[in-house]
Amino acid sequence: MPRPRLGEGAGGFFGLTPFITLFHYDYPQSLEDAYGGFLSPQMVKDFTDFAEVCFKAFGDRVKFWLTLNGPSILSKLGYAIGQYAPGRCSSWLNLNCTGGDSATEPYIVTHHLLLAHASAVKVFREKYQSTQKGQIGIIHGTDWFVPMSQSKEDIDSASRALAFLLDWFMEPLHSGSYPAIMVGYVGERLPKFTEEQSDMLINSFDFIGLNYYSSSYAADTKCPTGNKSYITDSCAELTYERNGVPIGPRAASDWIYIYPQGIEELLMYIKDKYNNPIIYITENGYDNFSDENQSFNDQIRIDCYVQHLSHVHNAMRNGVNVKGYFIWSLLDNFEWCDGYTVRFGIVYVDFANGLKRYQKDSAKWFKNFLHQEYKSQ
Repeated sequence: MPRPRLGEGAGGFFGLTPFITLFHYDYPQSLEDAYGGFLSPQMVKDFTDFAEVCFKAFGDRVKFWLTLNGPSILSKLGYAIGQYAPGRCSSWLNLNCTGGDSATEPYIVTHHLLLAHASAVKVFREKYQSTQKGQIGIIHGTDWFVPMSQSKEDIDSASRALAFLLDWFMEPLHSGSYPAIMVGYVGERLPKFTEEQSDMLINSFDFIGLNYYSSSYAADTKCPTGNKSYITDSCAELTYERNGVPIGPRAASDWIYIYPQGIEELLMYIKDKYNNPIIYITENGYDNFSDENQSFNDQIRIDCYVQHLSHVHNAMRNGVNVKGYFIWSLLDNFEWCDGYTVRFGIVYVDFANGLKRYQKDSAKWFKNFLHQEYKSQ
């Protein structure tokens, strides 16, 4: 059996072809003020127009486009619990949100995100792909879910948790409709696609991006009978511990517990469920707190990459069509709500002294790894 080769679809590890993301949670405040951003179908047209401007201006150099990065995160954190902008959620949650309805808005926003993606892909394919020779895809950010026990109830809860996170966005691109389990649990609160919209959604990607950092346990729990929310609609209780033992070592961020086998499970799941699409691992990594004494000697980060790459390699040997792998990230940077308090980079950035940059041990390891990979190919 031929040895799987990471990076062969993007000019190898040393290719200069950029992968460009068009939308990563942030859009002009004027659109939020004018019509509520992705709460409105108007955003579909405006996003499509924006995407076309980019296709026209940069398509001679950009051969890999990504419409949306981790859209489920925006729907959940922006409209169910109000942690990310625009900070919306139901008032009964008492989370100091700017307004909103956690039972409906995450689904409405997702609906418009999916239509915006598919509309942009349609324009790209009809007007630019044949001449520019580019490809276009979407990035899904997701955890893997491990059943808390081997009971049927907990196994089913893990499946529901994944359906409400990954399949929520992936199934419409496969069949033109939302996952049946979501339709059953959410009911009339889940929007419906027209026949034309379904046709536009199906196969609206050339490749899939996958962001993976962590996994959690899922246990069956009773569905709420009172206030509804996207967070509780799956009737699955999610936790990072079982019997007091974490699923893996925790990073600085409270949502990252290192569970490398989860990336292999996800890749196999996507292969089996969605006809083995081309996949790029678009984000994978580990963060530590901003303590300079710990930032250069980052063996834990190296171990994290080694373990995850090993499981990606296993998935490739089992037929998963992985074409590339991106670490997160090259540089320490501003990390959304965490600001500069955590560091994901393999290169240390001294924010207090002119943004000077220093290689961490992980950068030296990664350079050597890429060199060895290049030589082997």
